[in-house]
Amino acid sequence: MKLVMRFSAIFIFFSFLVGQSFWGNEFPEPRIEYSPRTYVCYKADSPVVIDGKLDDIAWERSDWTESFVDIEGDLKPKPFYDTKAKMLWDDNYFYFGVEMEEPHIWATLKERDAVIYYDNDFEIFLDPDGDTHNYYELEVNAYETEWDLILLAPYHDHDKVALDSWDIPGLLTKVNIDGTLNDPSDMDKGWSVEIAIPWKAFYNNYRSNESPKDGEQWKVNFSRVQWDVDIIEGKYVKTDNPEFNWVWSPQGHIYMHFPHFWGLVQFTEKAPGGQVEFVDLGIDRIKWALRQVYIRQRNYYFKNERYTASIKELNLMTTPVEGVPWPPNIVITPSGWEAELGWNGSSVIIRKDGKVWVK
Repeated sequence: MKLVMRFSAIFIFFSFLVGQSFWGNEFPEPRIEYSPRTYVCYKADSPVVIDGKLDDIAWERSDWTESFVDIEGDLKPKPFYDTKAKMLWDDNYFYFGVEMEEPHIWATLKERDAVIYYDNDFEIFLDPDGDTHNYYELEVNAYETEWDLILLAPYHDHDKVALDSWDIPGLLTKVNIDGTLNDPSDMDKGWSVEIAIPWKAFYNNYRSNESPKDGEQWKVNFSRVQWDVDIIEGKYVKTDNPEFNWVWSPQGHIYMHFPHFWGLVQFTEKAPGGQVEFVDLGIDRIKWALRQVYIRQRNYYFKNERYTASIKELNLMTTPVEGVPWPPNIVITPSGWEAELGWNGSSVIIRKDGKVWVK
């Protein structure tokens, strides 16, 4: 029995990007408009029980994200199964809940830190300080098998960046299956995942092991990997078709490791059910403008084997983002280059390896 027959050129770009450095290759220009999703994350005022069901009062009063879209955004059709998520926090944990429509729930991997996206999975990406380096990834399948790792930088900025020997201390994960697991004889409704990550997990990359301040914003994204399967002799068998990648905030390319395209999550001390508006602080748009310098510098180096301090040579004479002061100050350094823009009396700096920060 053939469940889904869809073909795609995903694997061509995916194999080119994932796990490889871009050095020596022309860097891809953005293919979609910069428009990260936003979400206001309320502070739970009642217990959140990690059982995979998302039926606690705090969850019921929280908002869903938008339904997930293809990782390439509007360049590809909408997903054929719905996925949506919620977030909460308290003094101890950052909570995540997701519901995934799925008529055939299956999983094979049971060993922690296996490459979980070889199964259908749910993935979380977190960059607390928004510098696009030293960020976190967690993947979970329907067996509740976890793969957690720290990325010292995106794969395109350095080699050997993934530290998958690291485990999230105090991680809580639970899956709820509305149907049956690995039973092709019936039709399932879907599966949900509930996750709690303690604040202490972010100690090495975050200002402290305390919970966020009111109004603080993090870069966050979610991904759902979905494979085609056949039913052969009463068992699910994954086909050779490339996987689908469905995400909350689209990337434009089949590649999750562009943190600048991730969504923005704003923490509030208000309880779920409140009416708190997301605030555009402007800093993410400035970082996105500086990201254009980074892209152009990489491609300039690819063609000329040197960097440049000239905005004209980078073809960035006009601001790439409306409302952002332009041009930046670009300097050539012993290690490459740096570009700087002003923001609220401070400086925002990006350098050759893509790290961007406020000074």
